[in-house]
Amino acid sequence: MTKDALEYWEVWDPRAAATGVLIARGQMDHTDSVILHSPPDVATVEVSDSRGVRLAYGADLERTQQSPMCRFRRQGSSITREDIWPQEENIGSVVMLPGGEVGILKTWWHADDHLEWRWQVGFYNSRR
Repeated sequence: MTKDALEYWEVWDPRAAATGVLIARGQMDHTDSVILHSPPDVATVEVSDSRGVRLAYGADLERTQQSPMCRFRRQGSSITREDIWPQEENIGSVVMLPGGEVGILKTWWHADDHLEWRWQVGFYNSRR
């Protein structure tokens, strides 16, 4: 895939500071679903192409449960949010960390009481 075909997913905390704070801006191949680690209580998400054209948007998406991850899902030009404790079916999903690093969820485990969890993310970079 060429750099021109990459998309940017930006996640903002719209309630922080005077005009909001950027949580993550990740560059990736086209996807309709991104899992964000350590999401803010309220998030605004914008997906744009390499030219800056907005492809999808979701404003003021509120936390639905206390969890370490949330899934943003693109549905047409809208973005929805689902707070999750990843399950087996989420292995292989795109994960974005605060700051914008993007990887693939390789493993996930959490205790039944949700007081501890262990996970691995794989990263790949290329200058091509």
